[in-house]
Amino acid sequence: MFKALDPLLHSQVRLAITTILINVKSAEFSYLLENIETSKGNLSFQITKLKEEGYIRVKKSFRKNYPLTTVSITPKGIEAYENYIDAISEYFKKSGKI
Repeated sequence: MFKALDPLLHSQVRLAITTILINVKSAEFSYLLENIETSKGNLSFQITKLKEEGYIRVKKSFRKNYPLTTVSITPKGIEAYENYIDAISEYFKKSGKI
C-alpha cells in the first residue's frame, strides 16, 4: 500500500520553496526567485497557498523604502515536509530503484 502524498507539496514550486526553507531560518522573496525557476507572480501565488495552509509564515516589511517579503517554515510545514519525504521515498523503495 502506498502512502498518500500531500497534494499541497506535490507541486514543483511549493516543494522547492519548502525544501529551501527547511534548511534556513528564513528566505527573502528575491532569494527564492533566484533559486526556483518560476515567475514572480507564480512564486507569490504558491507562497500564498503555503501560507493559507499554515506551512509557512510571511513577513512583509521595507528595506530602504523597498518592499521586502521574508518567508519561514512553520512547525506544521516541517512536519508536512517530513511526512511527504517519507511517503515519496516509499514509492521509490517499492520500485526497486533505491
